[in-house]
Order: sequence, then structure tokens, then C-alpha cells
Amino acid sequence: MKIAIYGREFNNSVLPYVQEVFNVLDSYKNPILVYNKYLDYIKDKIKLPANIQVFTCHDDLLGETDVLLSLGGDGTLLDTLSLIRDSGIPVIGINFGRLGFLASINKDEIKKAFEALHNREFTLDKRTLLSVASKQGLFGDENFALNDITIHRRDNSAMMIIHAYMNNEFVNSYWADGLIIATPTGSTAYSLSCGGPIIYPSSQNFVITPIAPHNLNVRPVIIPDDVSLTFEIEARSSKFLVSCDSRTETVDRSVKIILNKASFHVNLIRLNNETYLTTLRNKLLWGIDTRNY
Repeated sequence: MKIAIYGREFNNSVLPYVQEVFNVLDSYKNPILVYNKYLDYIKDKIKLPANIQVFTCHDDLLGETDVLLSLGGDGTLLDTLSLIRDSGIPVIGINFGRLGFLASINKDEIKKAFEALHNREFTLDKRTLLSVASKQGLFGDENFALNDITIHRRDNSAMMIIHAYMNNEFVNSYWADGLIIATPTGSTAYSLSCGGPIIYPSSQNFVITPIAPHNLNVRPVIIPDDVSLTFEIEARSSKFLVSCDSRTETVDRSVKIILNKASFHVNLIRLNNETYLTTLRNKLLWGIDTRNY
């Protein structure tokens, strides 16, 4: 099994776990590809195996890797989408961050996780993505999101009015700081913090969640994922922001935003000893009775 590794900069407290990842991989004699910028960052901090290869972009992974390993939090794993795109390469994440819904492997379980991976004791969890389109070609060929696509005001601008349409039928005019359109995967991210529901990954839905709405009777709406959504912006400011997961572009208010389900999905690796529901219980502390503390 050939494994590619992607990561970001980290604080020194994570170094022992990064070293453990490379030590375990080296013990299995797996060929290892490391993202070039990450390799530059870690090469003087840890001892690296001799069989290291380097990759720099999406094309370098095609036909050259079986699994892409993300070292960090959920944001780090989201970064890998621009590398795997529609290739179908499975992704697994070791959580060096905080909550970690996507990067679900705890840093204290590295050896067990690699043993399960080596023995192919896992399933592929197919996750739906959103795609964004406009006449201006927002985000180029990286116009897809695993978590959410968000329309929001700039820091120095007033509240927005966002006119929303579903399959060309008017839905609502949202007076708010912005609007989150989230996948089931993203339902536990920004949308959840704004009062949105948790959606099971295979539910075939999206959710529209307003950010600080001024019309207080407006609530999140769950919609099927086979519809086309269109958004038109009315605001005092001439510019607004569109975020596609962790990528953001400044957009003129005359631009019409169109969202659809992406034509491909992402394969997240789920080890056989974990399920989505166990992840929810563990991360959200479900079932913990505060009267015991």
C-alpha cells in the first residue's frame, strides 16, 4: 500500500506523534509520498525514513498512491480535496487538532490505526460535495466543497439581503450576515454552530442555514441534494464574500451564485471499529451525565 502524506505547520507538542507516524509507516516498508511544503517544514524536526518521495500537486498522485493521509485537524483534511479532486483516492485523517469529525483517528491510536489500514480492515464512506458556478468562474477548477459553501458579508459591511431560489422557484429573502449551504458532512461544522441540524451522511440532503438572521422567524431548511440553488445579493456594500470550505473569494454583488451537487464524491476511510454514530457520541459527549462530576 502506497501512502501519501499531507499536513500543515504545527506546534512542537505534536512532534512526537508525527515521528510515530513515520516510524510506523517505515516498519511496514510502505512507499511514502510527502507533500513538498510539509516535507520542507518537518525535515529538520524529525527523523525521516529513507524511502521518502515527494509530490507537489494533484497530477503527482494519480496512479501513484492508494491512500492520502492527513495529519492535523478537519481543516487540514479539507485541504486535501484540492489534491485528490475526482480521483477517488481514499482519505484518512489523524487528528492533531481539537474536535475532529473528519480527522477521526485520535493521535494516541496511531499504531492501531495503521495496523487496521495495513490489514484493510476499513470501509469507504462516500461523501457528497457541493459545487459552485458563476459566469465569473469562481474558484476555477477547485469549485467544490465537502463541508459547505458560505455567502457572507465583509467585516466592514452592513447586513445583506440574499434572495434564494430552488429550481428557479423563489424560496426566501434572507436578511442576515450571510447564508451557509452545507452538505451532510458539513452539518456538524459551521452550520451546527449557527443552529443547523445534524444530518446523517447518506441522507441525500443539503441544509440552508442563515447566519444571524434579522427576520427571526427564519430557520434552517433541509432540502434534497438533487436541486439547483441560485442566490442573488442585495446589499449596501458593492462586494461580498463566498467561501468554498476554507477557500474564500471577494465577489461583486451583481454576481449570481449557482450551487449544485458535485459530479463526484470523496471517499473517507472509516476503520471497522468506528461508525458515524460513535463519532457523534464521542465528539459531542452524548450520554455524559454532568451529575456524575
